[in-house]
Amino acid sequence: MYTHNLNPVLFNLGFVDIRWYSLAYVFGIIFAWWFGKRIILKKFEFIENKFEISKFDDLITYLIISIIIGGRIGYVIFYNFQFFFENPFEIFKIWQGGMSFHGALLGIIIGTLIFTFKEKIQSLFLLDIIACVAPVGIFLGRIANFINGELVGKVSNVPWSVIFPEIDNLPRHPSQLYEAFLEGIVLFIILNKFINKKNYKIGHCSILFLIFYGTFRIFAELFREPDIQIGYIFNFLSMGSLLSIVMILSGIIIFFIKKDENRL
Repeated sequence: MYTHNLNPVLFNLGFVDIRWYSLAYVFGIIFAWWFGKRIILKKFEFIENKFEISKFDDLITYLIISIIIGGRIGYVIFYNFQFFFENPFEIFKIWQGGMSFHGALLGIIIGTLIFTFKEKIQSLFLLDIIACVAPVGIFLGRIANFINGELVGKVSNVPWSVIFPEIDNLPRHPSQLYEAFLEGIVLFIILNKFINKKNYKIGHCSILFLIFYGTFRIFAELFREPDIQIGYIFNFLSMGSLLSIVMILSGIIIFFIKKDENRL
């Protein structure tokens, strides 16, 4: 059993704190930038319309804005709408925490669609690239959640349980680490193995991301405390599980749509 004593602040510069959570975003985006370009160069033959690699640099700007806006709006709508409806100016205090993965995902999809429409680029190709690099950012984010002592797991007596003194003195599942492993490491391996297949078809990694992330998230939610302001929906579903079910269904629908298109 481990007692959590990690400091969310890496170091203090006097006028600003450098936090692990912020660094997770920074390094996640830097890795996505670098590794995404590697995949594009390697899989260039699959692009129907010639793609200038420099345009991926421009896409990163769209993605950064989309993650921040989408993640925040998603948290406001999905997780604490009543509070933010009554305190609208609190929406802009992002530094106090409160981001939603599912909201960020929607933001990324919308931002990518806007970018590809403007640049006349095949959207599913770039969404596939994003799907393949996103698990690293997710991994870093979940590790940062653990360091912050947030999104804690349910009470448990497993040998690897963790006590989070800022929450209480009860041993709990380190659910953040479960998510880091499944949604980060395992998902990264699956998607990057799949995109490197010789007969790979554009769109499949986007579909697999929706289905596998949703499945892994639902499993991890079994060990995670529900958000205190929401609790369980229908007495058994957390908000994260409900949104992940929507992800899985979306992935299945897109799969059958693409399957029908290939028959034409």
